[in-house]
Amino acid sequence: MADEQTLAQLDAYAGNIENMIGTVKVPIGVVGPLCVNGIFAQGEYFVPLATTEAALVASYARGAKAVGRSGGVSVATLGEGVLRSPAFRFSSIAEAGLFVDWVVSSLDDLISVAETTTRHGKLLSIDPVIDGEIVFLMCRYDTGDAAGQNMVTFATEALCAHAVEASPVAPKTWYLEANFSGDKKASFLGAMLGRGRRVTAQVDVRGDVVEKTFGLSIEQILEYGRVANLGALMSGQVGAQAHFANGLAALYLATGQDVACVAESAVGFTRMERSESGLLVTVTLPNLMLGTVGGGTQLPTQSACLDVIGLRGTGNASALAEIAAAMCLCGELSLTAAVAGGQFGDAHKRLARGE
Repeated sequence: MADEQTLAQLDAYAGNIENMIGTVKVPIGVVGPLCVNGIFAQGEYFVPLATTEAALVASYARGAKAVGRSGGVSVATLGEGVLRSPAFRFSSIAEAGLFVDWVVSSLDDLISVAETTTRHGKLLSIDPVIDGEIVFLMCRYDTGDAAGQNMVTFATEALCAHAVEASPVAPKTWYLEANFSGDKKASFLGAMLGRGRRVTAQVDVRGDVVEKTFGLSIEQILEYGRVANLGALMSGQVGAQAHFANGLAALYLATGQDVACVAESAVGFTRMERSESGLLVTVTLPNLMLGTVGGGTQLPTQSACLDVIGLRGTGNASALAEIAAAMCLCGELSLTAAVAGGQFGDAHKRLARGE
């Protein structure tokens, strides 16, 4: 675990781990070229994925091949904003109402106090939610090129301290995060309003490309898709998709993201339908929590993986989010085709067992 290279680079890990005894090596594969036609990501990219699951990289690579043969994935970032949701408990509903009235009238001061804690973050909005004598504040931040979990925590802590001191009515208790924001959890709030970067991606795969790449017809894929969506509906899934978590977890490990955020980042929707020329595939991911600065992105291997994509450092987080969405689309297309065509089990036998 504590190999020579790790020991030589111990200082690089100081801000990311406590009681360090070494590092864990996870194999990294590459998918690409992945052709992306986005707002922030434009061109062909090679995407590193760290995983121990055989067949995963091969599947995403197969999807990327079909996408490339069809002109690439169109991607758009629809919005961004990281939530933190403190809560304040008062003696009565009346006091809760007075507090909310004060918050609404003091927005400029609260925003100013929060933003004194960061050079890059911006507090975009504060939305109060009342439940009896309890008030939640949904604080939404622009975190720049960082995923921003710590950034929004420090800013909201300052905001809360100011509120407790300046409000005309004092809370009995208050909590920095009251489990309302959807932090590292699949939630309907996140699915509808988004937490992190909200991205949608779409590709129209020609009929001949579907048949040549996947070895089956469009109707076979759509028939399985109808059954799979019914399964998602009946089981009460938040969202409806095949396996966003697979690709996101592998990308997050490779590029130094907080992997626990996959719990919320993997919420989303996949839609497939026949088009005039072939198969139209659309994915929407409302909660992509990722960044290209801060956190684990500065670690040696993770920095190198961001260099492989060409997106290390400032100014690249939105592009990384668009590539993540495009990659998820590739995985949805390939896995759906594999199950529809009876290839899923065989692929794992060949690649995981060498049969």
